[in-house]
Amino acid sequence: MVVFLLALSAACCLGLGFVLQQHAAQRAPRADLLHWRLLLDLLRMPEWLLGTGFMVSGLILSALALNQGEVSLVEPLLATNLLFAMALSRVLTRQSLGRSGWAGVLLLGLGVTAFIVAGRPTGGGAPAGELRHWLVVGTVTGLTLLLVSMARKLPLFEEATLLALAAGLLYGLQDALTRTTTQRLDHDGLGAVLGTWQPYAVVAAGVIGLLLVQSAFEAAPLRMSLPALTAAQPITGIACAVGFLGDRLRVTPGALAWESAGLMAIVIGVIVIGRHPAMPGTTGDLLETVGELPEDVDVEDDDGEIHGKAGGQAADGPEPADASKGAAEAEDGRRSGRGPGDAPGPGGAR
Repeated sequence: MVVFLLALSAACCLGLGFVLQQHAAQRAPRADLLHWRLLLDLLRMPEWLLGTGFMVSGLILSALALNQGEVSLVEPLLATNLLFAMALSRVLTRQSLGRSGWAGVLLLGLGVTAFIVAGRPTGGGAPAGELRHWLVVGTVTGLTLLLVSMARKLPLFEEATLLALAAGLLYGLQDALTRTTTQRLDHDGLGAVLGTWQPYAVVAAGVIGLLLVQSAFEAAPLRMSLPALTAAQPITGIACAVGFLGDRLRVTPGALAWESAGLMAIVIGVIVIGRHPAMPGTTGDLLETVGELPEDVDVEDDDGEIHGKAGGQAADGPEPADASKGAAEAEDGRRSGRGPGDAPGPGGAR
């Protein structure tokens, strides 16, 4: 029961922190994307600092949960952070949950329950040797680098999804290495822990993951990044736990079927919730911050339904010709890393 309470408390803090961080990150200069100066700019925003405080609290609580329970048990519970993120977003946007929101909540809850009940995750298996540790870490690191390199060649919305996916891989690896570090701390003491590479890998994964996820938050609305982050982290954490921590799941045909169905329900539920209108930052909202709505953008109402085209003209906006010009300038600014009317800077182009 303690593990459940710690994991759900961690999920609550993480969800609240992600929403507050994204609200601040979307105001950062586009030229900061994937640059360390992004974190320096965000440090000057009180809202981001509050969100980071929630996130750090969530990480501490998740570390405590991982110290007392198996990664395969804690990770699915941490995936519920999206529910808490949606609750805060609902307050900010004043939108009802609706059918799609309740469907996502139901899928996520059933998925977590099915995986835990069917898999019955337990520890006690013999931890793998250093070679398997390095193989798993190398695989996750390689996939992260591949996703980041692919993301830099895509438009901002798609880039945000891949960057969040890469951050989720690192956070899942970080959770598994945190479990290794806390176990060694309990058995061997602080001096022995500081003489190993795992705690430094935990810090490195956390810092790089923070840069990736804040860049994803800056690049696009939360619904384009948080679902990918929330889905990738538990799957990676479970894979790492089974790969080198000695965690064990039931492997009977029936159990495997239910475990797969549970993971699939978690992923689908995360995606459905993440794309619910209550998540801050619709496409129209984002475009309105950089210019007028172009003609090919659908207008989304408070219920998340599409009612038609923007018609190339926002409410109380300029004439259609000026709107087209504004949209073009906004697109040029987006690609060059600056807003309309901003002077080009040395780090503007990517």
